[in-house]
Amino acid sequence: MRFYTEFCRALAVRPIPALVALYWHLTRRRVRAKNQLRKITARSRYVYEIWVKNVEALDKVLSDAAPEMNEWNHKPLVSIFLHIAHDSDAADVEAAVNSVMAQCYPFWELLLVVGPGAPRPAIVPDGRIRFVAETPRTDVEALDAALEVAQGSYFLPLARGGRLSPAAVFFLVQCLQIHPHASVIYGDQDELRGRRRRSRPWFKPEWNSELFLAQDYLSDACLINAQCARTAIAKFPMKTEGAPIYSLILSIVLENDDIIHLQKIVVHISNISRADNQAARVAAVARHVRALGGKAGAGPFGSVKVSWPLPPTRPKVSIIIPTRDRISLLKACVESIIQNTDYPSYEIVIVDNDSAEKETIRYFEEISKIDNLNILKFSGDFNFSAMNNYAVRMSSSKYICLLNNDTEIMAPNWLDELMRYAVRKDVGAVGAKLLYPDGSVQHAGVVLGLGGAAGHAHRNLSNDDRGYFGQAHFAHFVSAVTAACLVVAKEKFEVVGGLDAEGFKVAFNDVDFCLKLERAGWRNVYAPAAVLVHHESKSRGKDQSPQNIDRYLKELNLLQRRWNTASYRDPLHHPHLDPASETYVIKC
Repeated sequence: MRFYTEFCRALAVRPIPALVALYWHLTRRRVRAKNQLRKITARSRYVYEIWVKNVEALDKVLSDAAPEMNEWNHKPLVSIFLHIAHDSDAADVEAAVNSVMAQCYPFWELLLVVGPGAPRPAIVPDGRIRFVAETPRTDVEALDAALEVAQGSYFLPLARGGRLSPAAVFFLVQCLQIHPHASVIYGDQDELRGRRRRSRPWFKPEWNSELFLAQDYLSDACLINAQCARTAIAKFPMKTEGAPIYSLILSIVLENDDIIHLQKIVVHISNISRADNQAARVAAVARHVRALGGKAGAGPFGSVKVSWPLPPTRPKVSIIIPTRDRISLLKACVESIIQNTDYPSYEIVIVDNDSAEKETIRYFEEISKIDNLNILKFSGDFNFSAMNNYAVRMSSSKYICLLNNDTEIMAPNWLDELMRYAVRKDVGAVGAKLLYPDGSVQHAGVVLGLGGAAGHAHRNLSNDDRGYFGQAHFAHFVSAVTAACLVVAKEKFEVVGGLDAEGFKVAFNDVDFCLKLERAGWRNVYAPAAVLVHHESKSRGKDQSPQNIDRYLKELNLLQRRWNTASYRDPLHHPHLDPASETYVIKC
């Protein structure tokens, strides 16, 4: 989309920020100007309308579907399930049924499970549509009744207020041609405003089991292997009211993690018809994690927050802080740790890189008397990686926290929350939510491929803003986290060789380190319940400044060559989202 076209649309919505973007554009700050306009127009209906017309192009999909289906050897019957409850909207039910009848894939059956007092829709005679005889009183009973009589080998629950895209079942079965053994295939979705206008597309991440505990991003748009569903119900009876499909999928993934993401919009949801089932999801997750010692409770923006167990005896953590002078930053950082850390077993290790100011020397003399604080000397050019590697070698702790001197602790539970993940055998590095001093998000996990390298997801999002479907506020697996605040087991740090002090002296050392952990078989985690303020780059300066640009470009080039970040698509970042932006906006 051309800059001035987007500017005109932004001007109609938020004129002052749009004019600021125009000023930046005219003064050759083009990237900043483009990102400013994206923030304004990202949720505009115009952008999505353009995407629907030019990218989704359903008319062409539907015209090409029949010849393609003729070539398929696998054409399974799909059992579509709709529970009509007493409070179901009759118009929504009619629209849902019509959307099934409009499917271009013909091998389906529709199971209508009508509860007591529910409106029984008038149906055009079609042998593929059946009313289930039972009159269930709950969502779980309706699911059981439908599965009992379903004749299809795959099961598609239709969400309340949802209607299928005319190509939905075609897309799902098309995916089965490639992934015939999938237990669950889930697609993308959007919302309907006024029952007709499509808006708010949810281009979802790839399967992320940690994110699924926090947020149900599958149930509204998924195809489930019917045998897997029946097996899961038999082994794990579900009693949860209000979230039966979510509970079902949780049970399935205990036995089978073959979950496939279909990158197509398959369902449209009427937002006014959606019920908040947070309490039901909390109960389902609590049962799921109880055997592992975890607990579940209500999280922000309708999510579920899992509290993974900590060892009865807390392992010691070395909090490593590289620094050179800038005593005001270091003092604020150290004092915030001492005053705002509930975790009982830690030490502070300051790595002094040739500090020379008298005020710094006096401060070091003062804090050297603190029992759990050590100061290590490190001479030579500033090398963030080498300084941290040296401190790790000198540490006797089992866990390491890399921490920038320009950070401040905001809540006493920060280290507990990071350690809940760091002690898990399957986890590598754990990162915190970092905020700018104005309260906006500075770091919510690192996404590979942004800008051809790596970027911080959801940067500049207000911390009280839900943002892109809440993702900045929910714990989940990520490709990498920033070393501005990173916790990892010392043993795992050493197994992958620590930070690369030759190739990444300052920039991208954390990304490279996290990718090495992932390659070794560990998953990195973003833990937003740990919150810090980060005065980004105030200590070491900006990478793009004249004195740093040559070093930065070398490190950027090495990252791109080693990890192919110039063309990499991160599992958390959909191909239809703009890889040039750290905010999650449509690529159009």
